[in-house]
Amino acid sequence: MHNSFSLVIRGLRRHAVIGLTSAAVLAGVGSLALSMPTAAAEIYQFIGPNGSISLTNVPSDHRYRKVDVESSRFHATLSEQELEPVIRRHSSRHQLHPALVRAVIKAESDFDPRAVSRAGAIGLMQLMPQTALRMDVRDMYDPDDNVGGGTKYLRLLLDRFHGNLPLALAAYNAGENAVERYQALPPFDETRQYVRKVLRYYRTFLVGDGVILERPVSRYAPAVITAAPATSEMSSR
Repeated sequence: MHNSFSLVIRGLRRHAVIGLTSAAVLAGVGSLALSMPTAAAEIYQFIGPNGSISLTNVPSDHRYRKVDVESSRFHATLSEQELEPVIRRHSSRHQLHPALVRAVIKAESDFDPRAVSRAGAIGLMQLMPQTALRMDVRDMYDPDDNVGGGTKYLRLLLDRFHGNLPLALAAYNAGENAVERYQALPPFDETRQYVRKVLRYYRTFLVGDGVILERPVSRYAPAVITAAPATSEMSSR
């Protein structure tokens, strides 16, 4: 017989200020799991429709999914080279230029898969629990799963805002409803700075990839760049 535990983290929102509570709780769960017998070290996670995260080692519902604490929770910061195969695979799948995905990762987490924001966004592309649920992400700390969900969401936003890259990036930062409400970049300093930062990184990575920019990276990004073979890519126009 082994001890059981159950934790619920509620109310995570992109702009809520909750400190590092979620990070501390998850770290505590990881420590607890590693100190428990092997049979009891399995941890299961369920993300509710309201963004609450339920963690337990005795799942009572089929919607709980196993979290591999030992292999994915404690990854060190990854280099761009180590992440490149993951980025290129998901970029190709969702028809994004790898430089754009790199730029978002750089701005969001600086390539740290363990990153947790004050609002509870997690991993390389800083996914909120609600977004991870929508994008079918099983483990937000796993680089492959996180980048897969982040690129899928970025593609969705670009389609929703008709290829307008700054609006898609603003929605990634501030939420889709904020962009819809203003029908323009929301008047939030944080969001506007975020958009400028990602575009700056995007331009830098494009040049690093050998893409010759005839026009600045700015308003739109619907076209295809023929820079990397066998990869569907986008550029500005």
